[in-house]
Amino acid sequence: MRNLRVGLALVAVASVAAAGSSSSVAAPAAPAQQSDIVDTAIAAGSFTTLASLLERAGLVDALRQPGPYTVFAPTDAAFARLPKGKLRSLKRHPKRLKQVLLYHVASGRLEAEGVVARKSIEMLNGKRVRIRTTDDGLFVNRARVTTPDVGASNGVIHVINRVLIPHRR
Repeated sequence: MRNLRVGLALVAVASVAAAGSSSSVAAPAAPAQQSDIVDTAIAAGSFTTLASLLERAGLVDALRQPGPYTVFAPTDAAFARLPKGKLRSLKRHPKRLKQVLLYHVASGRLEAEGVVARKSIEMLNGKRVRIRTTDDGLFVNRARVTTPDVGASNGVIHVINRVLIPHRR
Protein backbone atom coordinates (compact mmCIF):
# COMPACT_ATOMS: atom_id res chain seq x y z
CA MET A 1 0.00 0.00 0.00
CA ARG A 2 2.84 2.41 0.87
CA ASN A 3 4.52 1.75 -2.51
CA LEU A 4 1.24 2.50 -4.26
CA ARG A 5 0.88 5.79 -2.36
CA VAL A 6 4.49 6.76 -3.14
CA GLY A 7 3.96 5.85 -6.81
CA LEU A 8 0.77 7.89 -6.99
CA ALA A 9 2.47 10.85 -5.34
CA LEU A 10 5.32 10.74 -7.84
CA VAL A 11 2.82 10.60 -10.71
CA ALA A 12 0.96 13.58 -9.22
CA VAL A 13 4.19 15.55 -8.78
CA ALA A 14 5.30 14.68 -12.32
CA SER A 15 1.93 15.68 -13.79
CA VAL A 16 1.97 19.02 -11.97
CA ALA A 17 5.47 19.69 -13.31
CA ALA A 18 4.58 18.52 -16.81
CA ALA A 19 1.40 20.59 -16.88
CA GLY A 20 3.54 23.71 -16.79
CA SER A 21 1.29 25.57 -14.37
CA SER A 22 1.93 29.28 -13.97
CA SER A 23 3.58 28.64 -10.60
CA SER A 24 5.89 26.05 -12.10
CA VAL A 25 9.51 27.00 -12.68
CA ALA A 26 11.60 25.29 -15.31
CA ALA A 27 15.20 24.38 -14.72
CA PRO A 28 17.67 26.75 -16.37
CA ALA A 29 18.72 26.02 -19.95
CA ALA A 30 22.35 25.45 -18.96
CA PRO A 31 23.15 22.01 -17.55
CA ALA A 32 22.01 22.18 -13.93
CA GLN A 33 24.69 19.75 -12.77
CA GLN A 34 27.37 22.32 -13.61
CA SER A 35 26.05 24.94 -11.17
CA ASP A 36 25.66 24.88 -7.42
CA ILE A 37 22.30 25.41 -5.72
CA VAL A 38 22.69 29.20 -5.53
CA ASP A 39 23.68 29.64 -9.18
CA THR A 40 20.99 27.21 -10.34
CA ALA A 41 18.32 29.19 -8.48
CA ILE A 42 19.61 32.51 -9.79
CA ALA A 43 19.72 31.21 -13.37
CA ALA A 44 16.07 30.12 -13.15
CA GLY A 45 15.07 33.79 -12.77
CA SER A 46 12.17 33.20 -10.34
CA PHE A 47 14.13 33.30 -7.11
CA THR A 48 15.41 36.89 -6.89
CA THR A 49 13.83 37.41 -3.46
CA LEU A 50 15.26 34.16 -2.13
CA ALA A 51 18.72 34.98 -3.53
CA SER A 52 18.73 38.46 -1.97
CA LEU A 53 17.59 37.08 1.39
CA LEU A 54 20.28 34.38 1.33
CA GLU A 55 22.83 37.13 0.71
CA ARG A 56 21.39 39.28 3.52
CA ALA A 57 21.49 36.33 5.96
CA GLY A 58 25.06 35.39 5.00
CA LEU A 59 24.06 31.94 3.70
CA VAL A 60 25.24 32.15 0.08
CA ASP A 61 28.74 30.82 0.80
CA ALA A 62 27.31 27.99 2.92
CA LEU A 63 25.02 26.87 0.07
CA ARG A 64 27.96 26.89 -2.34
CA GLN A 65 29.72 24.22 -0.22
CA PRO A 66 29.82 20.62 -1.52
CA GLY A 67 26.82 19.55 0.57
CA PRO A 68 24.83 17.81 -0.59
CA TYR A 69 21.71 19.78 0.29
CA THR A 70 18.03 19.58 -0.44
CA VAL A 71 16.42 23.00 -0.81
CA PHE A 72 12.69 23.66 -0.86
CA ALA A 73 12.88 26.95 -2.75
CA PRO A 74 9.99 29.42 -2.63
CA THR A 75 9.55 31.49 -5.78
CA ASP A 76 9.22 35.26 -5.89
CA ALA A 77 5.44 34.71 -6.13
CA ALA A 78 5.58 32.68 -2.91
CA PHE A 79 7.30 35.54 -1.10
CA ALA A 80 4.66 37.93 -2.49
CA ARG A 81 1.99 35.79 -0.77
CA LEU A 82 3.42 36.48 2.69
CA PRO A 83 1.23 38.60 4.97
CA LYS A 84 1.80 42.31 4.61
CA GLY A 85 4.91 43.40 6.49
CA LYS A 86 6.24 39.87 7.17
CA LEU A 87 9.08 40.10 4.65
CA ARG A 88 10.04 43.58 5.86
CA SER A 89 10.07 42.26 9.44
CA LEU A 90 12.29 39.32 8.49
CA LYS A 91 14.74 41.66 6.76
CA ARG A 92 15.00 43.72 9.96
CA HIS A 93 15.73 40.67 12.13
CA PRO A 94 18.71 38.83 10.61
CA LYS A 95 18.71 36.05 13.21
CA ARG A 96 15.03 35.24 12.53
CA LEU A 97 15.60 35.54 8.76
CA LYS A 98 18.42 33.02 8.96
CA GLN A 99 16.21 30.58 10.90
CA VAL A 100 13.42 30.91 8.31
CA LEU A 101 15.84 30.34 5.42
CA LEU A 102 17.46 27.32 7.11
CA TYR A 103 13.93 25.91 7.50
CA HIS A 104 14.01 25.48 3.71
CA VAL A 105 17.24 23.45 3.62
CA ALA A 106 17.92 19.84 4.61
CA SER A 107 21.22 18.03 4.74
CA GLY A 108 21.68 15.39 2.05
CA ARG A 109 20.29 14.98 -1.44
CA LEU A 110 16.62 13.96 -1.35
CA GLU A 111 15.07 13.49 -4.76
CA ALA A 112 11.24 13.60 -4.87
CA GLU A 113 11.07 9.81 -4.56
CA GLY A 114 12.97 10.02 -1.27
CA VAL A 115 10.87 12.93 -0.02
CA VAL A 116 7.51 11.19 -0.57
CA ALA A 117 8.77 8.14 1.30
CA ARG A 118 9.04 10.23 4.49
CA LYS A 119 6.55 11.68 6.94
CA SER A 120 8.87 14.51 7.97
CA ILE A 121 12.33 15.89 7.32
CA GLU A 122 14.67 17.62 9.74
CA MET A 123 15.82 20.96 8.37
CA LEU A 124 19.10 22.77 9.05
CA ASN A 125 17.45 25.02 11.65
CA GLY A 126 16.78 21.87 13.74
CA LYS A 127 13.02 21.85 13.19
CA ARG A 128 11.05 19.33 11.14
CA VAL A 129 8.76 19.89 8.17
CA ARG A 130 5.78 17.61 7.59
CA ILE A 131 5.64 15.72 4.29
CA ARG A 132 2.36 14.56 2.81
CA THR A 133 1.07 13.47 -0.55
CA THR A 134 -2.41 13.92 -1.92
CA ASP A 135 -4.08 13.71 -5.30
CA ASP A 136 -2.94 17.34 -5.73
CA GLY A 137 0.73 16.45 -5.32
CA LEU A 138 3.54 16.58 -2.80
CA PHE A 139 3.34 19.02 0.12
CA VAL A 140 5.95 20.28 2.56
CA ASN A 141 3.89 21.65 5.44
CA ARG A 142 1.29 23.65 3.45
CA ALA A 143 3.59 24.41 0.49
CA ARG A 144 3.02 22.44 -2.72
CA VAL A 145 6.05 21.25 -4.66
CA THR A 146 5.47 22.74 -8.11
CA THR A 147 8.71 21.58 -9.73
CA PRO A 148 10.60 18.66 -8.17
CA ASP A 149 14.16 17.48 -8.69
CA VAL A 150 15.96 20.50 -10.14
CA GLY A 151 19.51 19.18 -10.04
CA ALA A 152 22.57 21.11 -8.91
CA SER A 153 26.19 20.14 -8.42
CA ASN A 154 25.80 20.15 -4.64
CA GLY A 155 22.24 18.95 -4.20
CA VAL A 156 18.69 19.25 -5.42
CA ILE A 157 16.04 21.97 -5.44
CA HIS A 158 12.31 21.41 -5.13
CA VAL A 159 10.37 24.52 -6.09
CA ILE A 160 7.52 25.35 -3.67
CA ASN A 161 4.61 27.78 -3.85
CA ARG A 162 4.75 29.08 -0.25
CA VAL A 163 7.39 30.29 2.17
CA LEU A 164 7.92 27.91 5.09
CA ILE A 165 7.76 29.72 8.43
CA PRO A 166 8.85 27.70 11.48
CA HIS A 167 6.62 27.94 14.54
CA ARG A 168 8.19 29.57 17.56
CA ARG A 169 8.21 27.56 20.76
